[in-house]
Amino acid sequence: MSRSLSISMVQLTRSGFKLCASRAPCCSAGALSLTTAAFTLHPHISSVLYRHSYSTHIKVRSYLQYVKRKIRPPPCPPYSHVCQIGDPVLRSHAAAVDPAAVTGPEIQLVINTMVKVMRKLECVGLSAPQIGVPLRILALEYPEKMLEESSSVSQETRGLSVQPLRIFINPQLRVLDGRTALFQEACESISGFSATVPRYLSVEVTGLNEKGAAVTWQASGWPARILQHEMDHLDGVLYIDRMDSKTFININWQAHNE
Repeated sequence: MSRSLSISMVQLTRSGFKLCASRAPCCSAGALSLTTAAFTLHPHISSVLYRHSYSTHIKVRSYLQYVKRKIRPPPCPPYSHVCQIGDPVLRSHAAAVDPAAVTGPEIQLVINTMVKVMRKLECVGLSAPQIGVPLRILALEYPEKMLEESSSVSQETRGLSVQPLRIFINPQLRVLDGRTALFQEACESISGFSATVPRYLSVEVTGLNEKGAAVTWQASGWPARILQHEMDHLDGVLYIDRMDSKTFININWQAHNE
């Protein structure tokens, strides 16, 4: 979920809520970077670019991107960025993690990357599929600094509260209070947009933590909303699937009119 919206719309985040076999293989440590030297080694490339110098910047840039990818393959998951809507990984049903592998280097890398990306983007929650890894792992954190940026009215109305970093692996959700609340919600995987989404008031989650130990947590208010949002990601569900479509907005719509 996303923080920019939590401030402008009094909303969900510290900045909002992210191994595909189809992906290109990771580049080796010795992979070349794209430099002007590459063009001196391949004069035919320079001649092609010269012949198309009349082309738009977009076309030239597209060709440069093509050359770059031929030399240096794109990065592999877990990504240091958040996957955007349209990426198949966001619509896949994430696979369960082998409990015996939780403390292994591969899963720990995924968890550490999730936390790093979440904090870099000031998110309050993130799921493994959002960084390109289709595994059932989610993280959430609501820092004190973010709470301080919210008004007392917002804190009470939305049920905001400080939450330490929590990691859940193979989480299972149980609804404790079947009543729902409507609030504006955003997602880092649908960057720049927001909509009103109904969520249950209180839920319970059980699963494993980052050390492989069994944990159970009951959440209500905003933390419960974050949990439900992230749990949806593990099943290939996005908030736009649950939103009131008439409330769907570009959060920067006013700036476009200025």
